[in-house]
Amino acid sequence: MRSTGLILPRGSNPDRDLVPGKATTTHIVWGPRCALRLEVTGVDVGEPRRWPSLEPEVPERVVHAIVGLQGPGVAPVLSCAPTPAGLALRLRRSAVFERVLGSVAAYAAPTAPAALGPRVVLHCPALRGSPCALRLSQLRAVLVADHLARVLHAHRVSVRLVPAVRDPHMPTFLQQLRVDWPAASERAATEALRSRALAELTPARNTEALPPGALGRVCLKELVDERGRTTGYDPNLDSCLVTEDLLAVLAELQQAVQDWAEDSSLGLAAAPDAGADSCMVVHVVSCEEEFQQQKLDLLWWKLDDQAPLRQKHLVCGPVKVAGAPGTLTAPEYYELRHAQVCKASALKHDPAWMEIFRVLPVATIKFEMLSTAPQSQLLLALADSISTKGTKSGTFVMYNCARLATLFESYKCSMEQGLYPTFPPVSSLDFSLLHDEGEWLLLFNSVLPFPDLLSQTAALPCTAPGLHITARTEMVCKFLVQLSMDFSSYYNRVHILGEPRPHLFGQMFARLQLLRAVREVLHTGLAMLGLPPLSHI
Repeated sequence: MRSTGLILPRGSNPDRDLVPGKATTTHIVWGPRCALRLEVTGVDVGEPRRWPSLEPEVPERVVHAIVGLQGPGVAPVLSCAPTPAGLALRLRRSAVFERVLGSVAAYAAPTAPAALGPRVVLHCPALRGSPCALRLSQLRAVLVADHLARVLHAHRVSVRLVPAVRDPHMPTFLQQLRVDWPAASERAATEALRSRALAELTPARNTEALPPGALGRVCLKELVDERGRTTGYDPNLDSCLVTEDLLAVLAELQQAVQDWAEDSSLGLAAAPDAGADSCMVVHVVSCEEEFQQQKLDLLWWKLDDQAPLRQKHLVCGPVKVAGAPGTLTAPEYYELRHAQVCKASALKHDPAWMEIFRVLPVATIKFEMLSTAPQSQLLLALADSISTKGTKSGTFVMYNCARLATLFESYKCSMEQGLYPTFPPVSSLDFSLLHDEGEWLLLFNSVLPFPDLLSQTAALPCTAPGLHITARTEMVCKFLVQLSMDFSSYYNRVHILGEPRPHLFGQMFARLQLLRAVREVLHTGLAMLGLPPLSHI
């Protein structure tokens, strides 16, 4: 197996920033541009963040810092010794299990930020229309925006969602998809923007007939030359046809920035410097919508001197459908997946399963749409059946969520029957009884890295140059699929609830505590997708 690594840059806090590898044999390599590199031999944990050149010696202060590392995502180090490759670390498994499983809540939740970041306005233009006109690429943008909003909220980032949905059918469709988005509010005033637009209008050509509701054209060429060529704006942008609808869009964005309200229900407060400069607007758009959105950006700067300096585009790549017409709409896609879920179940007429039938198609859709990096092209295979046996689908993840629920329900029933004792205090558990390799990998693959994974998902490159940004919205789905595969392999091989004999209870309770941590991580990950945990399938 190949070695991989994790980097702790110079100036980082080891107690906060170092995340361990996922094996017991670890080497630390000192480099000039990074404080240290962890080379992990054994389990493949992904690509390193940066590979430095090597230096011959590791400073003694680094050795002491490594041995004394503490905090979520950090495994306790048993010993640290120099080798020709760097520093060899030994980890005592029982100590790692004890530290992590003794504080499950710290690993199953996002890490609290050290300081308030910029306020974020998430703008998803696709939500201005009706569901029947929503293309699959636009649906992808909606799901990316919703997922990103949930992760940012979980990290206590102050977020406003724009636009407020006005089409009477859209709220019902979003509720089906378990997308949490604000409904219609009063329209923002457009008088000031209209007056400024009228002053900026380019004289109309004699042959040009303006469509109904259009005020005229505003020249954007100067702004394109000033901002666009080096930052990613299309050089073909010349002018923008200003309409009443377009002014309403700008007014709603303007109001979201100027009248930032505290979200008391989530305990979120605006940053102390609540001006436009402390705000970043992220336009989550499909690739077909980007050109029009660039016009809107420039027009906002043209008509509003207080427009945010930071406007970024998160552009979602195209969605291609194998064996289906390109005109498939989002509601048709949902109905297709819903019908497939119902067809796959022999209990489709049982009313008790109706909630499951509402959740599974949404889980399938979200994992299909979000498991690929948003900027990449997405290929959907609609002919694929919905099954719990496939290991890459949302249905598979929900199935293993239900298996965990069934496991703990079985323990509870057996305990009530007197077969098992009540669950002892976690501090009394003997984690040295967890010696199966699958248990070790579950801890390092599923529990230890989870807070760091959520932090990476919520990390928006606020200060990155250029118009476009990327987001790691695929990470949670991929993580949950891998978690489900690891758990399924372990659960199929290891009998958790053994014979009701006292000498077996110690190992059973240690295993249940490990799987309790896996369950909490799984539930938190599903919550980031707006999906409820299922108790049975």
